[in-house]
Amino acid sequence: MNKAELIETITQKITLARKDVEAVLDAFEETTIATLKSGGEVTLTGFGTFMTKRREARMGVNPQHPEERIQIPAVTVPKFKAGKNLKEALK
Repeated sequence: MNKAELIETITQKITLARKDVEAVLDAFEETTIATLKSGGEVTLTGFGTFMTKRREARMGVNPQHPEERIQIPAVTVPKFKAGKNLKEALK
């Protein structure tokens, strides 16, 4: 399901205009990104938690030249931990 399909599905389930649902999803996305950038977490009780994790720099192998070692830089990556309700729903 992509964003447009999600907006359409939510619009059919509740009595909000398509543009209002789109605005809410956009605001959620912007707020979540801003919170994660500042080092925080976004928790939706029962659904899950969005967080960031720091992956340290490490040595890797160049896939084009397997004998060559390359330095992979440190990076911050997004993580999602499923909540209890989501886990139960998928069992």
